[in-house]
Amino acid sequence: MVYTLSGIRFPVVPSLYKSSSQSSFNGDRRSTSLTLLLKKDTFSRKIFAGNYSHDSDSSSSMVAASDKLLVPGGQGDGSTSLTDQLETPQITSEDPQEPLSVGNLTVEDDNKLKEKENYDATSSYTEVEDGLDSVPSFPVGVSDEAQGEAATVSAKGNVEEEKDIIRPKFVPAPGTGKRIYKIDPFLRDHRDHLDYRYGEYKRLRAEIDKYEGGLEVFSRGYEKFGFTRSDSGITYREWAPGATSAALIGDFNNWNPNADIMTRNEFGVWEIFLPNNADGSPPIPHGSRVKIRMNTPSGIKDSIPAWIKFSVQAPGEIPYDGIYYDPPEEGKYVFKHPQPKRPKSLRIYEAHVGMSSPEPIINTYANFRDDVLPRIKRLGYNAVQIMAIQEHSYYASFGYHVTNFFAPSSRCGNPDDLKSLIDKAHELGLLVLMDIVHSHSSNNTLDGLNMFDGADGQYFHSGSRGYHWMWDSRLFNYGSWEVLRFLLSNARWWLEEYKFDGFRFDGVTSMMYTHHGLQVAFTGNYNEYFGFATDVDAVVYLMLVNDVIHGLFPEAVSIGEDGFDYRLHMAIADKWIELLKKKDEEWKMGDIIQTLTNRRWSEKCVAYAESHDQALVGDKTIAFWLMDKDMYDFMALERPSTPLIDRGIALHKMIRLITMGLGGEGYLNFMGNEFGHPEWIDFPRGDQHLPNGKVVPGNNSSFDKCRRRFDLGDADYLRYRGMQEFDQAMQHLEETYSFMTSDHQYISRKDEGDRIIVFERGNLVFVFNFHWTNSYSDYRVGCLKQGKYKIVLDSDDPLFEGFNRLDHTAEYFTFDGWYDNRPSSFLLYAPCRTAVVYALVGNEVKPVKG
Repeated sequence: MVYTLSGIRFPVVPSLYKSSSQSSFNGDRRSTSLTLLLKKDTFSRKIFAGNYSHDSDSSSSMVAASDKLLVPGGQGDGSTSLTDQLETPQITSEDPQEPLSVGNLTVEDDNKLKEKENYDATSSYTEVEDGLDSVPSFPVGVSDEAQGEAATVSAKGNVEEEKDIIRPKFVPAPGTGKRIYKIDPFLRDHRDHLDYRYGEYKRLRAEIDKYEGGLEVFSRGYEKFGFTRSDSGITYREWAPGATSAALIGDFNNWNPNADIMTRNEFGVWEIFLPNNADGSPPIPHGSRVKIRMNTPSGIKDSIPAWIKFSVQAPGEIPYDGIYYDPPEEGKYVFKHPQPKRPKSLRIYEAHVGMSSPEPIINTYANFRDDVLPRIKRLGYNAVQIMAIQEHSYYASFGYHVTNFFAPSSRCGNPDDLKSLIDKAHELGLLVLMDIVHSHSSNNTLDGLNMFDGADGQYFHSGSRGYHWMWDSRLFNYGSWEVLRFLLSNARWWLEEYKFDGFRFDGVTSMMYTHHGLQVAFTGNYNEYFGFATDVDAVVYLMLVNDVIHGLFPEAVSIGEDGFDYRLHMAIADKWIELLKKKDEEWKMGDIIQTLTNRRWSEKCVAYAESHDQALVGDKTIAFWLMDKDMYDFMALERPSTPLIDRGIALHKMIRLITMGLGGEGYLNFMGNEFGHPEWIDFPRGDQHLPNGKVVPGNNSSFDKCRRRFDLGDADYLRYRGMQEFDQAMQHLEETYSFMTSDHQYISRKDEGDRIIVFERGNLVFVFNFHWTNSYSDYRVGCLKQGKYKIVLDSDDPLFEGFNRLDHTAEYFTFDGWYDNRPSSFLLYAPCRTAVVYALVGNEVKPVKG
């Protein structure tokens, strides 16, 4: 069993529904110093940044070092172990007689690994031999045996052909869970904890196999629960163990609680079968309102079915109504386009359908499909991540207070409208990722899961453990069998029914720890991550849901704060805000580099300079931090610019490019930020009356700040246009050169005196001059490959509202001889506050404009 004391879990002896998991944490590519970045509240979703130890040489006037040095050794106490001169990680083992095999590479006791040895510093989890159940750098709980087998189940043919293809659906068995100790020997100090977690996970997998026929069957709960249609009628099932009686009510039976009484089995599952009408029509018409009425310990309660597929809010009413959604065959949307394959690098456009119109309205799925998706494609992104899909009764929660987990938000249209949107995105070659919320739930009792059957602890932990005081929401009990069925089936439902291509999991840190990351400063010490504060049940759930996602949908993508295919590199946005509060004369080049590269060597990350978090009311976008109120008066080309506008536009471009260039293998941008959206996001709000009598003023329920002014970025008479053109050019540069996923990454210069940063990714050389006044002629930069280089992206280009100080026809020839620890170098002109990218001349050199 698992003993509990003051909200802390003591994983001592296994219990029936408690299981174990992989560790998910953030780390430093160059050491075992860890950083865990946490969400702060439901509305602003602020981030607590872990403490970073800066480079010891950051105060020197010039540092030449490789920040591809990702040594997963360190001291195990948060200190940094760094070898500056290596281009690839030097990995050590506690046992010198046992070489470490990573992918196809065996790392002996070498002092230096050459790039031609085909070592992949960002190798995926599919290349590793054993189950990586405790590795923060890899998907939670996904063994590589499982991944290898799952990869053989691939989609074939077009959508019409697939109708006649029956592909096997299975979730491969767990791995051994031991290889992590070879990858990071310092984790052996926490072996009891990690082995316990993984043992719990394997035991739960075995129980699911025994009692449910495996995860593949277990994750199809929507085929048994809620409303299911057969040739002879409709069956409705609901798990409500706290109810003493139950009846299905709705428009179809005039809301008569005595008409359709349900029966209960020994597991607390209520059921009723309604035969077809005499004419063969379904007993519940499509579009009918439905609810379940229950006698509960707290009285009679009408609830929306937990597995409802659609719910709507009637005009003038506050609670939502469940809708029986089952259109006739001729009315159902049929997908026409195959899902795209997962791209090598993700370029994600984070979007919110409701606020995606330039007009002060709630936009629709159809308008987003027709107006916004082509824009995303044109800008060069290859994935759209959609927020606020799951139904939420409070619009201003940004979709994070979910009430109906299987229902898409009715504000924007019906389920078939959403399917049409996704199908159109697939036609354009865009992945569609869903911002899924399994970390908590709305505390609404009328239209959510809270007190569903009258009991406080049905879906959630009872008492204080089941309540998130900062988010004002309920917390799931991941140790409950039926909660696991509900959430695993929910994840599969969105992939199966709507053909989403993956998820960004919200609030992972809150799930993984009983303290939810609140008021906790993670310093990087391993003891902070592997201890009694771990919610073992939640971590096991994350392992199971990744099993379902990757086992059944091998092309699907999972993203989260920790673990998964990609980790959100959340520290970067915080770092930029920290720096923007200072004069750029105070910025440290080593500080910027350290934050951008602070990740474990085998960990794929999605980097971003700002997401929706930084755009919310009470905060500022990067553009507004830089230019403030001048954006309202001096962004028109017909008016002279100001020093503040010139500085802001220049740094806005530089911040985004260096984030994309060094921050990870994926990149994310929240819609509108690509052109420096001048307004924050403020959802329509009425006055809020607090229990103490105070009144928090609303905004008269205005939609004025709950929209995106795409017209500003498109206007050729405004300076926003140049910022948008640069963002588009960045995306096309990555599409052309694939620098984010290149094996080769080397930082040759971070010069605190000159304020110059130089690094290589692939065949590109990036040169950033952050100096506010100094431009440098005949400035020498090191490079790996000899030959001729040309400019392929220049932030000073007039197209991007730059000052046109560089000749794009110029050719740059290399010199032999070591410089900045590089075997070659070339001379260039580096104007102040510019970012310029040079490519080795060859067939692949294609100047990127926009």
